Amino acid sequence: MKNFEALKHHLGQVSDLGGAASVLSWEQETYMPAKGAEHRADQMATLSLIHHQMATDPKIGVWLEELKPLEGEDTFEGAFVRVARRNYERETKFPAEFVEETSRAQNAAHHAWLEARKHSDFKHFEPHLEKMFELARRAADYLGFEDHPYDALLDLYEPGAKTAHIKSIFADLRDQTLPLLKAIQAKVAASGDVADYSLLSRKFPLEGQKTFGLKVAQRFGLEPEFARQDVSAHPFCTNFGYNDIRITTRFDEHFFPTSLFGTWHETGHGMYEHGVNPQYNRTPLAGGTSLGVHESQSRLFENLVGRSKAFWEFHFEDFKATFPEPMNGVTLDEFYKAINRVQADLIRVEADEVTYNFHVMLRFEIEVGLLEGSIQVKDLPEIWNAKMQDYLGVVPPSDALGVLQDVHWSAGLIGYFATYSLGNLLSVQLYNAAQLELGNLHDQYRKGELAPTVEWMRKNVHQHGSRYLPHEIAQMATGKPLGAADYVKYLKEKYSEIYGLEGI
Repeated sequence: MKNFEALKHHLGQVSDLGGAASVLSWEQETYMPAKGAEHRADQMATLSLIHHQMATDPKIGVWLEELKPLEGEDTFEGAFVRVARRNYERETKFPAEFVEETSRAQNAAHHAWLEARKHSDFKHFEPHLEKMFELARRAADYLGFEDHPYDALLDLYEPGAKTAHIKSIFADLRDQTLPLLKAIQAKVAASGDVADYSLLSRKFPLEGQKTFGLKVAQRFGLEPEFARQDVSAHPFCTNFGYNDIRITTRFDEHFFPTSLFGTWHETGHGMYEHGVNPQYNRTPLAGGTSLGVHESQSRLFENLVGRSKAFWEFHFEDFKATFPEPMNGVTLDEFYKAINRVQADLIRVEADEVTYNFHVMLRFEIEVGLLEGSIQVKDLPEIWNAKMQDYLGVVPPSDALGVLQDVHWSAGLIGYFATYSLGNLLSVQLYNAAQLELGNLHDQYRKGELAPTVEWMRKNVHQHGSRYLPHEIAQMATGKPLGAADYVKYLKEKYSEIYGLEGI
């Protein structure tokens, strides 16, 4: 096993370099002064180049060939070699100069996006976005693909997924959920809203939002000994090891759901990383197996638990005590209906469960079109607005609230968006599987018992890290492949009850 230990040591150092780059990226989003961007670009480019050189060192290939007999084993060593080979073969397809060029372009694009969004000026971001999609097309060519260039990029975030399959799933999801959305909209038009939504825009002091959000996050298991929360323009979670978790959120004094549900969303990501088998630290098996599986955890914490009535039956009085003035006279039923309001809105991260996937479909279609060449970057604001009108019946009044709202494209994360909806689907399948084993989860939430759900996820999802592929995790944990049926049934039952619908 001498060669295995040599490979493990080398890849541990590769992991350390990735962690160092992540620290710089996190600090850039949270504390770095604006004029530090130029310095940070050089630092990130240098780290990316060194990381790539070490990750593609030819001796890795030699070690992998010598260790190939291990790949058939269902052991730590076998899984290590399998995933290491997959990573190595992918990394060696990218020339070093391409990696450095990409890093510099991402840094420049990110700061151009921040400025463009601030002033709602798409033209300022346009040349950078052109560059990011040019790099994406080159990356797809380097990686190789059989059916569609998007397959190569999608595989980076959801190993094994195919564009044609995603299109099929989204078509099914759209066909089954659009009638629900139309029924809700028709009911509201005929009978009026089911709750007073003005309570959502009352003044909720920021310190109270932070305190309450983190108190619940700790009930999920996110402890200050291994995690911290900070503020960023776009909420995210990153980690530098299973015991160093960083989550961020943003606060709005007149819309508390932004921070509250955002905190619990990122907590789901953080608990996934914290729950990975410690043996996998500094190895290719560390971290979640895919972004779709990762998203299943964040959406489960945020929505299936955090927006359930049972959850608030336990937490409601504490929330009222934290915000006595804005919550004066508000009942649990009014509050529950308000935080689950279905409304076609502009912002993806603040969309409700029924409309959220339409935001994802829009982005997926645009990415595919840009890679194919059927869509041009210069036309994106117009195309974006037209698709928002078609799907949700709303048109952004500015590019800041439309095509410029997401950080992903500026970071080169192309092929990423579809994983959000895959995570939605898997979250309900996992929840239902947990309930079969643990009993009625809502009965537990009414007593403030969140730990059993988290422990089930740790046992069936978290601990495995990247040892298994996404479709293997879904099959192992839920007993069936990923599909839309459980998610659609959940939406119809929950929102038919809230809106008094029949026959949906």
